Amino acid sequence: MNIIETDYWCLMLPPEWSAEQEEDTVCITDQDGIGELALTALIREQDNAAAASPAEIARQESPEVTDWVTAAFGEFSGVTGSFQEEGSVVQEWYLGHGPALLYCTYVCATEDEGMDVAAVEEILGTLVPGDALLDV
Repeated sequence: MNIIETDYWCLMLPPEWSAEQEEDTVCITDQDGIGELALTALIREQDNAAAASPAEIARQESPEVTDWVTAAFGEFSGVTGSFQEEGSVVQEWYLGHGPALLYCTYVCATEDEGMDVAAVEEILGTLVPGDALLDV
């Protein structure tokens, strides 16, 4: 297993999967090249304003998803939903922990829908907070 670590999250990848960082996003693919899992961490400023929940943010930012389902991976929790777009299936997760919101997407061709579901859920299942979130 390979360990992928950022300041805000950490997860483990099976040997056939690899990751590379592109600006603020970590992109994860398997050797078959069926789809791509991408994770981006957004950090809320510490202020007294009430924070929007991951579900509220998801509904606002992703109106193309009609059905959101509760999702939890370790200490991160929120919602997940999917939609089809131009021959692709897009699965999105909005997962919060403390001041962090992880925006995760998995995109694959429509004909490959469902092929990597178990592997992607296994990968996200290893998700733990990074050092910057340990005291929240």
